[in-house]
Amino acid sequence: MNCVRFERSQGLPKELQLQIDLPTSKSISNRALILHALSGGSIYPDNLSDCDDTQVMIRALTEENPVIDIHAAGTAMRFLTAYYSVTPGEHILTGTERMKQRPIRLLVDALRSLGADISYTEQEGYPPLLIRGGNFAGREAEKKCSGQSAETNDSEITLAGNVSSQYISALLMIGPSLPKGLTLHLTGELISVPYIHLTLQLMKAYGAVAQWNDKRTLRVEPGRYRDVPFKVESDWSAASYWYEVMALWNQEFPDAPAPSILLKGLQPHSAQGDSRGAELFAKLGVHTAFTDEGVRLTKLGTPVARMVENLVDIPDLAQTFVVTCCLMGIPFRFTGLQTLKIKETDRIKALQQELHKLGFVVKDEQDSILSWNGERCPADTCPSIATYDDHRMAMSFAPAILCAAHLGIEGLVIEHPEVVRKSYPSFWNDFRFVPFKE
Repeated sequence: MNCVRFERSQGLPKELQLQIDLPTSKSISNRALILHALSGGSIYPDNLSDCDDTQVMIRALTEENPVIDIHAAGTAMRFLTAYYSVTPGEHILTGTERMKQRPIRLLVDALRSLGADISYTEQEGYPPLLIRGGNFAGREAEKKCSGQSAETNDSEITLAGNVSSQYISALLMIGPSLPKGLTLHLTGELISVPYIHLTLQLMKAYGAVAQWNDKRTLRVEPGRYRDVPFKVESDWSAASYWYEVMALWNQEFPDAPAPSILLKGLQPHSAQGDSRGAELFAKLGVHTAFTDEGVRLTKLGTPVARMVENLVDIPDLAQTFVVTCCLMGIPFRFTGLQTLKIKETDRIKALQQELHKLGFVVKDEQDSILSWNGERCPADTCPSIATYDDHRMAMSFAPAILCAAHLGIEGLVIEHPEVVRKSYPSFWNDFRFVPFKE
């Protein structure tokens, strides 16, 4: 089995002084690629992520292949479903076996209501999809010729706000391509709102007129995207694992320099929702200072005794905070995790199973809440952490080796470490500072 193996060392080094070149944002890269393609322009986005998910998008948008295999890239599945719906041609969109188990009916139904021609090739409600694109304007003309009212606003749809924000972003980005633009009404609880804000910001950068009409209504005017230069910034999601390292670092030598990690390329006031992680890590004793180069992390203050947070807007940081709090011995209750069950794996179940190997009994409620009250169980001697084809499982558990002595374990194994290629291909190279034998 392919794995990364760490062995417990006899002692920690005196100091932690790192500079990390973070990967660029996968979320921004994938949106910029779709917007560039819809613009029909020639100015390619700069500083794109080199992760698997973005490379899948690049191949899909540049290679003339009727069958598009996006592997495990959920973002690509959602964004390309909408993109191919407004793009002339016929495509089959497929992926891994896990991808074929991830529901997509809500997005398909919304696109069909707008005039898209999409059918399921295997299981109703799930990929693979057969998409015959580019017929929206033609269908509008057909309605007028058949005597149907030209005033019918079939660009107005309603969607539950508690679904994946990627559905909403996928619809918003094709809005300018629709004959009447798009009015999107969101009902119920709204989740992952920062990702919607991010999409709107990038759309505006490419010349679209898109905004919130009110707290539950989004409006995109018909028109064309502009061909503009665009540079992708570094990834706040990837930064979270270095925040975790700093939070877990135990300074054993009082005469050593204060621990410091410089994360290059991060920007203040970022539209990335996961930048909020800095605020939450402050409660765990990690201080964030912005510099001309990026962000410098240091230890400052006393961690909270208990952490209670709603992570509905930053679900991709759930694994980082759950693992970090357990390893720091900080009881927690995290709500707003309803989307975790439909990610690369069922992340709620995966976290419970793998933390049990480290000696922690984590509870779940209503498929949307994870909590830990301090309950422990015997840890495995050398835990082997399954990653479930999920990049965030690998990266959030790797820093646990810093706590080997505290946990009473002899080492740590991360199974299928290659999964980090999905968002952070250089993670293991960057993680080489860890003073343990691989």
